[in-house]
Amino acid sequence: MAHSLLLAILLVGGIIVLTMLVRYGSEKIGLPALIGYFILGILLRAAHSSWGLLSEGGLHIFEFLASLGIIALLFRVGLESDMASLMERLPQASLLWIANILVSGALGYWVAHHLLGWALIPSLFVAVALTATSVGISVAVWQEAGALNTSNGALMLDVAELDDLSGIVLMALLFAVAPLLKEQAGASLLPVLTQTLGLLLLKLAAFMVLCVLFARYMERPITRLFEAFHDGKGTMLVVLGIGIMVAALAGLIGFSVAIGAFFAGLIFSRDPDSVKFDASFGSLHDLFAPFFFIGIGLAMDPGALTSALVPATALILAAVIGKILGTAVPALATMGVASAVVLGVSMVPRAEIALIIMQQGLELGDWAVPPDVFANLAVMAAVTAVFVPVILRPMFKRWPQT
Repeated sequence: MAHSLLLAILLVGGIIVLTMLVRYGSEKIGLPALIGYFILGILLRAAHSSWGLLSEGGLHIFEFLASLGIIALLFRVGLESDMASLMERLPQASLLWIANILVSGALGYWVAHHLLGWALIPSLFVAVALTATSVGISVAVWQEAGALNTSNGALMLDVAELDDLSGIVLMALLFAVAPLLKEQAGASLLPVLTQTLGLLLLKLAAFMVLCVLFARYMERPITRLFEAFHDGKGTMLVVLGIGIMVAALAGLIGFSVAIGAFFAGLIFSRDPDSVKFDASFGSLHDLFAPFFFIGIGLAMDPGALTSALVPATALILAAVIGKILGTAVPALATMGVASAVVLGVSMVPRAEIALIIMQQGLELGDWAVPPDVFANLAVMAAVTAVFVPVILRPMFKRWPQT
């Protein structure tokens, strides 16, 4: 076996051990583990730049593991989505959802395109990324405060889930439109959108119909068949394997693997046994998901990081103001000022979905997401993920939502 391959395998094994240490350490100090994973990736990039630690094949291994990380992350988002309950509560959450994605997306685009002077397509990626919310970060603080099962907690969870769902749909739309915008530089956005939207919606509808048919007629027989073998041991591996195939199929027909992984999770979310699947999926998620954030750090250009202070600060302000204004102001119609502000701050963190959108854009090329834009969004995501829990905890002590 080649020496470079052995070294890559050694690094992968060591990083798996380090991710567990980072996770436990992060839990102790109350910070999101993804920040530690991100730092691991940056350190790996620095070591590779200094000593040539990874060969081209080794870098491909980490790119492959990062792709599996994207699939694991969005498969879990889909798996944990209760679409029936979400649709029932949609009227209550829709006003906050629509307002916050419009305000945060528009403000993100204005800051990127007009204030920072970035090109149209990178600015659109920034706008779409800023519409998403990292639901897991705020949920942990609400749980800690004993407020997640309140009416405000349920509303926060619904709005955050809708943010992520719409972020995924907007990403699919942007991936269809961005290449045409590149080819037709100077053309107005509206004609390009109308030209491609029909085909995109047709393909998306066909893909969704296939997923619904699979969920209704094939998912349960397949899972029951494998549950009959060895008392169900290995069923989750079959479910994950199907999820990976659905993700790959989505990529082959023109969507991203992220879109496919999300729909694959939705396929199995309708089955009551998916709760059991999700419990056994935890170890697989913990194995692969960190490699996505490590891949983010590994893809970072150290030079881009050093010049990220001013643009990243502008994006952080846009991220904070967009979500607080877009959520808290319409929330005042149904709750007090304190609860509305707590709800708005809870929407601020950006991590998984926002970084996935930017990472997928980075893979398209510098014309879609240049390295410096990617670095600035990564810094913004890290800052909001770290500081929002720190801000929320004293807010809950002063204004308990229970």
